[in-house]
This record gives sequence, structure tokens and C-alpha cells, in this order.
Amino acid sequence: MSDHHTAHRRARDPLVDGLRAFAVVGVVLGHWLVTGLVLDTEGALDLVSPLTTMPALAPVSWVLQTLGLFFFAAGHASARSADRHARPGWVAHRLRRLLLPAIALLGTGSAVLLAAAVAGVADDTLSVALTLAISPLWFLAPLLALVVLTGPLRAAVRRWGTLRCAVTAAAVVAGTDLAVRLLPAGTWLPPVTVLAAWAVPYLLGLAHADGRLSRRRDARWLVVTGAVGLAAVLALGYPASAVGVPGDGRSNLDPPSLLVVALAVAQTGLGLSARPTLVRLLSRPLPRRLAEEINRHAVRIYLGHQPVLVAVVVLAAHGGTALPGLHTAPDDPTWLLARIAWLPVLTAVLALLVRRGEPRPTKAPGSGGRAAVDR
Repeated sequence: MSDHHTAHRRARDPLVDGLRAFAVVGVVLGHWLVTGLVLDTEGALDLVSPLTTMPALAPVSWVLQTLGLFFFAAGHASARSADRHARPGWVAHRLRRLLLPAIALLGTGSAVLLAAAVAGVADDTLSVALTLAISPLWFLAPLLALVVLTGPLRAAVRRWGTLRCAVTAAAVVAGTDLAVRLLPAGTWLPPVTVLAAWAVPYLLGLAHADGRLSRRRDARWLVVTGAVGLAAVLALGYPASAVGVPGDGRSNLDPPSLLVVALAVAQTGLGLSARPTLVRLLSRPLPRRLAEEINRHAVRIYLGHQPVLVAVVVLAAHGGTALPGLHTAPDDPTWLLARIAWLPVLTAVLALLVRRGEPRPTKAPGSGGRAAVDR
């Protein structure tokens, strides 16, 4: 192994790799478990959430809605990557790594939808498929913006400290939440919280890359702050689910609310507190290899998991029989058990899709022709 690759592996933080892998798995499983696709009498698919009929499952969304950890890991990775490639081409290199999988997804998805339309698939089914296929793309906007702003944000953390920067971003979210409550329904507000809310965990990631938040009391402080924040917003009447529930009229994700910020802070604190356990686990060959594979394909997995669900559901619907957990109404725990039984199938299809679409190694700026390995 070259000195460059050896130095890179030493520079990586196994805790952050583990948290990123957990975040990707959490988001994928969360979406697969809360996305019900019901086959109606005319053969079309309707989108239904099990959280509508089983609201008691809302706390489970706090475990599986792990985008805060994803943005934390992204902030850490951006800081480390910028240190290794402190050149003007770094931002373009990072943006290219994010945009190319999205472009590939849009191209493949467009071709599949066109073929489905020609084959006579119902319009309602095509509408649901399109919605689910493009829904993962929303996260690219704040992530791309935060990557571009990595330099100024990192300078701000170094000058004013992690707490002041994170509280400032959270205050923007709080102000928007208050405006939503006070202004008449339907009033347009600029989507500032999409950036401000996810800036909080991103800032924590930048700080951690600089050696901050490394003490146990820092992790405990984050856990307590996030837990108090969650209790406060729930007492103020925020929806209990960390994801959107059809019919609720208000979502904690669209736009991101203070509940999402508090959850991200708490999850980051718990993740940092679990460092000894996670590092010990990732020292074993199988968990380490699995985490490496998930990290290497993180963006492709995230962008492809919903199209995989739609494809499996639509293909299985051609049999003309509504399969439990795949086409039936998510109105009781038996549906959830049936959907869990389908997870190995969905995982296998997703793994095949990611492997087949794996791009060739690209050259990192200043790498002298070596393949890019920074994440």
C-alpha cells in the first residue's frame, strides 16, 4: 500500500465512518418501513404511511431518521478532505462526487419511467414512482451549499466557537418555526431552515474534525442539550414523528423544524459517547468491511433505495396478487412484520444496483494520478 493511502487510512476516524454507515442504513430502513404502497382494485399504487394508522410508532422514527448524523459525517469529511487537498479545485472535486450519482439516477430513472409509460403502467402508479424516485434528491441542495461554505463555516467555528455558531443556526430555525405558527396558513416563507437546520450537525462535524468535541463531557452535553430540546418542542405541540406523516398538516422535515435540530444534536452526542464501543466493533474484519462498503457507496445507496422499492413493488404487482407487506394496507403490526420480511430482497436488489453502477475511480486534485479515496 502506498504511503499516500496509508496516511489517508490513518487520517480517517473510525467513529465517523461508523456513524456515517449507521446513518445511511437508518435512512434506508426508515424509508422502506414507512412507505406503504397499496395496490387498488384498478391495479394502481397508492402511497400510504403506516405512521398514519399506527402513530405509536412515531418514536421509532427518532432512531431511523438519521440525516443529522449524515450531515455531521459530511462536515467532518469535508474538513479532513480540505486539509488534504487545500487547492482551488477541492470544492469542484467534492461537488462532482455528489452530483454524478444524482445525474446517473435521473438518467436511469427517466428511461425506466418512459419504458413503464409505453408499457401501459397506470398514471397513478407512475406519479407515485416519480415522487419516490426524486424525493431523495432534496438533500443535495443543503449538502452542496454547505460543502461550498465549508471554508467560511470552519473559520467561523474557529473564531467564535462551536456553541455560538450552532446556536445561531438553530435560532434561524426557531424564528421560522415561530413565523409558521403566527402567520396565516399558506404564507410563503423563504426556505432558510433547509440550510440552517442541517448546518447545525454539519458545524458539529467541522468542529470535531478540528479536535473539538473530543471529551466525554462534550458528548454528554450534546446528549443533554438534544434531549432537553426534544422535550421542549414536544411540549410546545410539535408533531412527535421525525418524518412527515400524511394528513398531519405539519411535518418536522418539510421544512426542517427545531425537533429535527434537537434530534440531530442528541444523536451526535450519543454517537460520540459510543466511541469506545463503535471503534472496538469496527476493529473486527466483517463490520469494518461492511462499514467501508457502505461509506464508499453512501450517496449511491441513498439516492437508489427508493427507486429500488418502487421497482420491486411494481414488478411484483404484475402477478395480479396483492402481496402482504408489499401491496397491502399498512394498518396493523402484521404489515410491519411482512415488510420486514421483504427487507432482504430490497437489500439484495439495492446492492446489485449499486455494484453495477459503480463508477471508475477518479483522480483527486493533487493526487498525482492516484485514485481518489477521500469521502
